[in-house]
Amino acid sequence: MKIGFVQINPTVGDLNGNYNRILDAYRTLVDRGAELVITPELAITGYPPQDLVFKSRFVPLTLEVLETLHREVGAVPLITGYVDFNERTGRPFRNMAALLVRGEPIRKFAKTLLPTYDVFAEDRYFQPADEAPVPVEIAGRRVGITICEDIWREKFLPRRLYEQDPVEALVKAGVDFIVNISASPFCAGKSGRRVEMLSGLARKHATGIVYCNAVGGNDQLIFDGASLAVGPDGAVLAQLPSFTEALEIVDLAGPPLPALPPVDPSAELYGALTLGLRDYLHKCGFKSAVLGLSGGIDSAVTAAIAVEALGPENVFGVAMPTEFSSQGSIDDSIALARNLGIRCHEIPIQKPFESFRELLTEEFVGLGADTTEENMQPRLRGMVLMALSNKFGHLVLSTGNKSELAVGYCTLYGDMAGGLAILSDVLKTEVYALARYINRYREIIPRSTLEKAPSAELRPNQTDQDTLPPYDLLDAVLRLYIEESLTARDIIARGYDEKTVRWIARRVDLNEYKREQAAPGLKVTSVAFGIGRRMPIAQRFVD
Repeated sequence: MKIGFVQINPTVGDLNGNYNRILDAYRTLVDRGAELVITPELAITGYPPQDLVFKSRFVPLTLEVLETLHREVGAVPLITGYVDFNERTGRPFRNMAALLVRGEPIRKFAKTLLPTYDVFAEDRYFQPADEAPVPVEIAGRRVGITICEDIWREKFLPRRLYEQDPVEALVKAGVDFIVNISASPFCAGKSGRRVEMLSGLARKHATGIVYCNAVGGNDQLIFDGASLAVGPDGAVLAQLPSFTEALEIVDLAGPPLPALPPVDPSAELYGALTLGLRDYLHKCGFKSAVLGLSGGIDSAVTAAIAVEALGPENVFGVAMPTEFSSQGSIDDSIALARNLGIRCHEIPIQKPFESFRELLTEEFVGLGADTTEENMQPRLRGMVLMALSNKFGHLVLSTGNKSELAVGYCTLYGDMAGGLAILSDVLKTEVYALARYINRYREIIPRSTLEKAPSAELRPNQTDQDTLPPYDLLDAVLRLYIEESLTARDIIARGYDEKTVRWIARRVDLNEYKREQAAPGLKVTSVAFGIGRRMPIAQRFVD
């Protein structure tokens, strides 16, 4: 059977726009010979619609779009995702798949397993299917229709979460193959785990699986696509590209692909961040972005990703030196801008910095300079960037990384100010890896930026390691503490220095209040600050 994959990039709430994408893709694939066409989960509404479903007209308008789509579909069946009402006791809505064929009533299938962990909160909105799923006949084949989480196996979940097994129920009822429509958010390494999971599931049940995933960025979440089909023996028959829309027909009787090449982690991360930025900017109605260029690695990588996502004509850099800014950093900012082909404005903030210090002379009499004066500088820089944003409509990109955000090595209303934090889920060591990836063909980020000691340059001869542990050590501990949720005691037991571990853990805990006020960031790991990690600010648990 020839399956048409509609790997599209829906926008949450754009019901008419998503309808047009689905219908255009459907017609294209039918013209190419598809015998069945499938879209991602909630393709009509976009995923996740969150509290939009509570708007009084949201679900009724969704159902109107579904009916309109049904009228336009021909003899080739279409399976698509949407939100419906739950007419029984329980949550008010259901996450649904619809089977549309001209001249036949709409067949509706509710999602059985509703994830309520990590970034997911489907139990807030949706009622699960009331009964075990049963196959449906499509073009003479018995097909099992599932939605995203319905196929995720225990081994690949944080723990055993469900008593039901929709795939097993369908296999027992007798299926020729299983369809899964999905909106599975990206995190590093997940595409490989999906292939492993689906191949293992297909082998276990001796049935083919076709999996159509969404692609695109919706707020902090990134959807990588990488839709695939596997045969009953677990062999991969086809895999669609990552981080881009694609329409493809897959013949379930076709030969398997050669072994998939290993994924380059930096290439995958670069693709995810580029897509996430591009969609966030465009879907929020911005056309251009502005960021501060410090001559450091974080702003350099952020600028390079912005140029890849938006084009050099839509990215504006600003160097804002003070007396503590080295000439080398200023030169690196100018060289980076030249290499990227973007405009770089130099707006010194030394005079307003002096004025601000003078303004507080009486209040600070007898007190020496400390982090107070240091933090004035990033706050002034934030003011400059926000002024440019207000005047010209740019989105401000904050450039801080996950390592800094974790331990509070950042300034509220200063370098944390912005509309989107591209690197907030990227550790400092990974930022360096991204920089080397960006420079893989030619020098874009100046070599001196890569080689010099990182520094905020807020006081004379300052380096990050005056305050922080070495980044390779810091990042290793942060992975264990944040992403694996180990306590300080657990981490120390693995051989890490007790004083260092406890300092890092305490800094992470104390700076929750800062992260609550940070710009939204793009999620690329299993645990990102903000979405998916909910920690109290006022709390006294100490390990």
